[in-house]
Amino acid sequence: MYHTKFAPARRNPMFFGMPFSALVNDSFFGTDQAAFVPAVNVSEDEKGFHLSFNAPGFEKEDFKVNIENNLLTVSAEHKAEVNEKEKNYTRLEFRYGSFSRSFRLPKDKVNEEGVIATYKNGILHLELPKREPAPAAAAKTIQVL
Repeated sequence: MYHTKFAPARRNPMFFGMPFSALVNDSFFGTDQAAFVPAVNVSEDEKGFHLSFNAPGFEKEDFKVNIENNLLTVSAEHKAEVNEKEKNYTRLEFRYGSFSRSFRLPKDKVNEEGVIATYKNGILHLELPKREPAPAAAAKTIQVL
C-alpha cells in the first residue's frame, strides 16, 4: 500500500444510486436561474472615484452606463444565441443574464462630462473625475432699504 497526501474520493451518500438525469433536471436545481450581480471595487483619490466591476463573459457593447440626478447606474445584458439542432443535450447551461447596479454619487462632486468607461479582460473600469471646487462667493453687502 502506498501513501499519498491526497485523501481517496468518498462517495457522497446524497448522490449514490441517483440516475444522472435526476441530477440535471429543474426540479433538483430549482426553476429560478441564479441572479448575477458582479462584485465591485470602489476607491477614491484626489482626482476622482474609481469603480471596477468583475463581469466576465460580456462584450463592451452589452454595457449601459448612465448618470442622472447623482445616481450612477451600470447595467448589462448578455444574450448568447445558440443554434445546435443536431446535438441531443440533456441540459443547456449557457450563460444568459443581465444585471443592474446603482450608486448614489456625492452631490456636485463628479464631472459627468469626463467619465471614462473601459472594458478589458472581464473587468469594467469606470473613472469618475471630481469637479473642480467652485470658487467661494465673495462677500456681498446688502443695503437695507
